[in-house]
Amino acid sequence: MLEPYRSRFNQEQFSAARYEQLKQRLNRRTRCEIEFRICETPCFFPCELLEEMAEIGRQLTHQLIDNPAYMERSEVAIPGRYRVPNDNPRPNFMTVDFGLVRNAAGALEPKLVELQAFPSVFGYQEELTEEYVQTYGLDESLRWHFGGMTSSQYWEVLRRTIIGDHAPENVILTEVEPHLQKTRPDFNVYADRLGVQTVDVTQLRKEGNRLFYLREGSQNGTRWTPVERIFNRAIVDEMERKGITPSFDYRDDLQVEWAGQPNWYFRISKFSLPFLQHPSVPRAVFLDEWFRGERDGLPEDRENLLLKPLYSFAGKGIQFAPTEKDLQEIAPEVRSSYLLQERVQFAPVISTPCGPTQAEVRVMYCWPDDTPEMIPVTCLVRLGRGLMMGVDHNRDREWIGGSSALFPR
Repeated sequence: MLEPYRSRFNQEQFSAARYEQLKQRLNRRTRCEIEFRICETPCFFPCELLEEMAEIGRQLTHQLIDNPAYMERSEVAIPGRYRVPNDNPRPNFMTVDFGLVRNAAGALEPKLVELQAFPSVFGYQEELTEEYVQTYGLDESLRWHFGGMTSSQYWEVLRRTIIGDHAPENVILTEVEPHLQKTRPDFNVYADRLGVQTVDVTQLRKEGNRLFYLREGSQNGTRWTPVERIFNRAIVDEMERKGITPSFDYRDDLQVEWAGQPNWYFRISKFSLPFLQHPSVPRAVFLDEWFRGERDGLPEDRENLLLKPLYSFAGKGIQFAPTEKDLQEIAPEVRSSYLLQERVQFAPVISTPCGPTQAEVRVMYCWPDDTPEMIPVTCLVRLGRGLMMGVDHNRDREWIGGSSALFPR
C-alpha cells in the first residue's frame, strides 16, 4: 500500500525460503506449532492513517463508557450467571477493527467493523512483527508501536496492565481448554516475557473467597498458589457451547482483581454498534427492533446487510445477505441477541503476487489501572480475499492471514 516499501518487498525482499524461515523462527519463539495462517507479508501504512484509526477508536470507546445512559442500558447485555461483582471503572483492553473503503472522491478512509473490550494476541503480535523485520531484512527505521514507543516500553505497558502491582506468580491467564486453543503461542509468550502461567478455567481451586492454582515448577508439583489477579481470556460463548463449568461462580465476590474484567466483554461488543455516532460507524439495529419497523436507515437491499449473533467470537454465526426466511426463523424471544448491520465493502488495497488483497486493521489498546487514558500500542492486520477476513475463513489461499502494520518513522 505504501511505496516504495510495498514494491520493494514484493520484488526484492520476499522469497519462499524466507517465508518458511519466518514460520520456523516463530514456532521457536513461541515454543509451539502455530496453527493459524501467517501471512507472507507485513503491511506498510502511512502513520497518519493508523493514527486516525487509533483516535477514532478512542472516541468511540469514550462515547460508551462516558455515557451513563449507555452504561445502564448495557446491563442487559451481561448474562446473569456471568455477572461479576465490583465493576472495574474502565476496560483494561480494547480492540477496534477497521476496514478500508473508498469514499466518493476515491480516497481511502477507515470504516468500523466492530469493537471489543477484550484482549487480543498482544504477546504473539510483538513476536510476529519483530520477525517480519528481522527475517526479511526490512528497513530498521520502520515502526509498529504508537507514540514512538519502543519494544521494552511496550512490554512495560503490558506488564502494568496484566500484572499491576502483584508478583507474577500470583497472576494467571485463564482460558477454556488452553492446550487446544490456536492462541497457545500467545500464552507462551506471556509466560516467557512476564512469568504469567496459563490455567484452565476448570482447574482452579476455591477456598472461601480465594482462588488457588497449581503452579508449574513448584516443589513436587503440589504447591497451590494464591491467585490475586486474573488475565481473563476465557470466552463465555465457548464455555456455553462446550458445556464447560468453571471451578468457581463468576457471581462470587472473590478476593481477586481482573485484568480484563469479564463484564466489559459484554458491555463493549457488537451490542454497542447501534449506540455509536461517527462517520466511520456503519448503521446497525437489533433484530427485534428491525421487526418493529425501526430500520434506522439500513439499506433495503439485503445484499448489503449482515446478520450477526451478538455473543459469538471469531466470526462464528455471521450471515451475509440474510433472506426474509432467515430472519423469520430466529425465534422472537432471542431476536434481541442478533444484529442487522450495514455491510462494509472493503477496498483491496494491498498489492500481492496473488492480486489486490483486502486488509482489516485492528488497533489494540491497553488501559493500565494506574493510567488516566487508554493507550493505543500496536496494530494487528488480517488480509483476505473472501467474504470473511478471519484466518479460519482464508486458510486455503496464499498471501492472506494474520499480519502486522509497519510505518515509517
